[in-house]
Amino acid sequence: MGTEQVMASPDLRVPVPFLDLRRQHHSIKGEIDHALERVLESGRYILDREGGAFEREFADYCGATDAVGVGSGTEALHLALRACGVQPGDVVVTAPNTAVPTVCAIVAANATPAFVDIDPLTFTIAPDKLEAHLDSQPAGRRATAVIAVHLYGHPADMRPILGVARSHGIKVIEDAAQAHGAEYSGCKIGPLGDAGCFSFYPTKNLGACGDAGMVVTNDGDVARRLRMLRNYGEQAKYQNRVEGFNSRLDEIHAAMLRVKLAHLDEWVARRRQLAALYDELLADASVERPAERAPVRHSYHLYVIRTPRREAMLRHLAEEQVGASVHYPSPVHLQPAYRRLGYRAGDFPEAERACREVLSLPLYPELTEPEVHRVVSSIASCP
Repeated sequence: MGTEQVMASPDLRVPVPFLDLRRQHHSIKGEIDHALERVLESGRYILDREGGAFEREFADYCGATDAVGVGSGTEALHLALRACGVQPGDVVVTAPNTAVPTVCAIVAANATPAFVDIDPLTFTIAPDKLEAHLDSQPAGRRATAVIAVHLYGHPADMRPILGVARSHGIKVIEDAAQAHGAEYSGCKIGPLGDAGCFSFYPTKNLGACGDAGMVVTNDGDVARRLRMLRNYGEQAKYQNRVEGFNSRLDEIHAAMLRVKLAHLDEWVARRRQLAALYDELLADASVERPAERAPVRHSYHLYVIRTPRREAMLRHLAEEQVGASVHYPSPVHLQPAYRRLGYRAGDFPEAERACREVLSLPLYPELTEPEVHRVVSSIASCP
């Protein structure tokens, strides 16, 4: 479809929100109300039937043997690192263009973050850069784990990442906070590495009404350690085997998420349908569209374009009352909080360039096709 047709169809008077969570809630309100009433009537709100049922259902969904509910996606990463044996002072490698919470989790585990650059098409960690980093690391600063971030819903290239990691004897943690429902080689992401970590923050593809998270794994020992770590280190009531934390998925969130999990594949399919429409309408636009590189199935948590004129386009879209956002405007290694790590501008050129150019457009299952046309029309009219 040409730009002329795109510009003729949308109603230019109607604002397009970047995200409207009320639309989803209204579509399943009856189911949610019933689930909440069930929990409130039970009188049991922490680590009970709803949480256990959701853990089993989510493990089955991901193709994992175990799932352990925790307090947030950041806590999922933090506790997964500890459960996988990361010790204070260890080095954990990840990509620098991730959300800061990825690195917060590394620091919470008393480990040291290290970074490698990304594939510019997928925005995910580049396996060849990871291998080069691990091959050249000094003897006293050897990594014990890598966090592969499935950014925006596009899985990292897990096969070579796992190969490189195994050859160096390090653990692989999947940061799947933005990738619920994504696939790699026909398998759901999450249990491909040693542990997969999900966030159920409200804006995610599968979102609660506050902070919540999950770790999936095919390693029974990792799952057992996670269950202790999330609940004060208890092996049984008042029997504290390890030093632990308070990071538990509550029954209200679990009940809501059980309702939403039944809709997740339908919602991901709708995201992919809208992403395909964006792809078609933006074919002749002066922006770079997101990639979907085989063997992945993108879950499109975000639809992220690239343009060297990002700031001008952001201003124009705001004037047009079209919601847009930037995920993320600054790589972690250049954030003031992490200056102590010693990195400088230019150390990771692809990640730094991405942070200057990425722009997220509205994309959620309840977004309408006329609204997509409206967004694209506004991009086309950007001077």
